[in-house]
Amino acid sequence: MDGRAIVVLEGDETGQELLEEALRVLQPDVIGVELEFPRYDLSLENRRKTKNQVVHEAAAAIRELGLGLKAATVTPEGRDDVGSPNRILREEIGGRVIVRTGRRIPGVVPLGGVHAPISIVRMAVGDAYGATEWRDGDGADEAAFRTERIERRICRSVAEFAFREASRTGAKVFGGPKYTVSPVYEGMLKEEMDAAAQRYPDVKYEPQLIDATFALLLSTTGDPLVIPALNRDGDILSDLVLPLFGSIAGSESLLVAFGDESLEPTALMAEAAHGTAPSLQGKNVANPMAMILAGAALLSNAGPETADAGRAIREAALEAVAEGHRTADLGGHAGTTEFTDEVIRRTRQKLEVWSAL
Repeated sequence: MDGRAIVVLEGDETGQELLEEALRVLQPDVIGVELEFPRYDLSLENRRKTKNQVVHEAAAAIRELGLGLKAATVTPEGRDDVGSPNRILREEIGGRVIVRTGRRIPGVVPLGGVHAPISIVRMAVGDAYGATEWRDGDGADEAAFRTERIERRICRSVAEFAFREASRTGAKVFGGPKYTVSPVYEGMLKEEMDAAAQRYPDVKYEPQLIDATFALLLSTTGDPLVIPALNRDGDILSDLVLPLFGSIAGSESLLVAFGDESLEPTALMAEAAHGTAPSLQGKNVANPMAMILAGAALLSNAGPETADAGRAIREAALEAVAEGHRTADLGGHAGTTEFTDEVIRRTRQKLEVWSAL
């Protein structure tokens, strides 16, 4: 990843509007770094027009340049339609890990007492998704079967990124699969978690079975957590953890690709954890914070040249909310562009002060 360009994947409805707000925050007069923004139109109309060729081209650009920022897109339901662009991007970028982070939003009351950030680091491929399924027998004797598969390289990528993220953020690696009941299949991820713990001896490590992980999450109030997970476990965990913070407005989603044998990420694609919100389109009321945080996550992971800018944007967004600059979903009256303007002002101010210091 060279960190000098971010591939922009345009989307649908309010998703596209919020992408444009996030791009305003990433301009050089705000972050002090000159970036290029090659654009690819992944709107449903253009995906249909090009028969998904534009999605393949966007994936190739992210593989080459290393960073991508994606707007929310519509996935049509028809079997003969263009399907999900995320599936194509995930496969062609080489995505192995999906990271979703829940965090406190000032003024929003969380559930269960959580206050420190929780990141779910899950497999992006394999496990229950894409498994071969079939049924045999009739009537009450009918039985359903499924073949599931995980690979050590994917387990290793999940464990490595989890410990790397915990080291970067001062978090504890927590949780894990049901490795006692399934020592061969699910135990493979536990083996890689243990191996990563040896590589990162300064990171706190508290493995738990997946059922205990769910139970303990409802009462956790302490350290920030990073939870490595199988694909399906992580999917379910994300749907639990993000709402625990009272809103998903402060949550971004990150797809991480790795080389065949490398533990170093080769590409990152970030997006908001929410959808296209068609009912809010054109009203200037939607909350752009998750998309803004997605852009900040790219900068934070792209290297030392942009790390400060990523931190400044993230802090600026949360501090703006803390001081009353809130969109309607968070109980405020700020419009979409008004909130972005405030984040830009605070980001510039932070970076100016930091450079002086």
